[in-house]
Amino acid sequence: MKKLALAMVALGLTASVSVAETVTLITPYLAQPGTQMYVQGFEAEAKAAGWDLNVIDTAGDVAAVISRIEDAANQNVDAIVINVDPAQVAAGLQVAADAGIPVIGMDSGTDPLLVTNVTSNGYGMATETSVYVANRIAGQGNVVMFVFDAFPPVQIRGVIADAIFGNYPDIEVIDRITPDVQDGGIADSRAKMEALLAANPEAGSIAAVWAAWDQPALGALQAIEDAGRADEGIVIVGIDANPQARDAIAAGGGFEASVAQDFIGIGSATAAAVARAMAGEEIKASVTYVPTRLITAANVNE
Repeated sequence: MKKLALAMVALGLTASVSVAETVTLITPYLAQPGTQMYVQGFEAEAKAAGWDLNVIDTAGDVAAVISRIEDAANQNVDAIVINVDPAQVAAGLQVAADAGIPVIGMDSGTDPLLVTNVTSNGYGMATETSVYVANRIAGQGNVVMFVFDAFPPVQIRGVIADAIFGNYPDIEVIDRITPDVQDGGIADSRAKMEALLAANPEAGSIAAVWAAWDQPALGALQAIEDAGRADEGIVIVGIDANPQARDAIAAGGGFEASVAQDFIGIGSATAAAVARAMAGEEIKASVTYVPTRLITAANVNE
């Protein structure tokens, strides 16, 4: 729309045309609390800038993101934001690139067709939580991991946790579970943890649960408590520090730690990157990191 207005001015049709920049934000993960906060932060900045923003949720359908990107490109929007693995939507990204439309990742992944990816440092978050687990269980015991390799920011966390646990000869990862995330991941994680507890009924047979985000950790907590095994001291950690996770940590049970991402900040920083891209500025960093903080019972109420 902005391009149309500039063309009209160039043709002398009007000297007072003012059309809002149009931005399309596309995600399959709007059911996730973290994504909801990303979008909230982005929407606030978009409103302040006067952008015409269209938020599209494909409800877990990653393939549909390609079509939505193509639709946005055909509508000649000024910028596109994605919250999905760019490798899985490469065809759509190429259409946007051919149309000269900048695409910015919001907790996405790096790709040559993205201007930049705004996210938290997954390497650091996974290191903090996996080292926390290793220290709490004194470097020994069976660990259950909840991962999601289909999404690069989460896949990175699992890789780092694998490496940390692999550095302890007396820690064994007995299962690496990928839950169904259609509803956020709590229900399926709970069901899978229930099955794992049934297969390992002896007290002490599971020392810890490491989850790449909070929903599986919450599902695991529910399964452990419902199985009457909360008193075994199974250490549970997640990543995101969403409100439910903070409540669980504050309650002093098995869920002991998470990492607070600045979700609103990621949304705001993504909007800033969009503004720079629409202004024609070259953003040299392929990844833009927003700071995080380890949350435990010691600081959960701060």
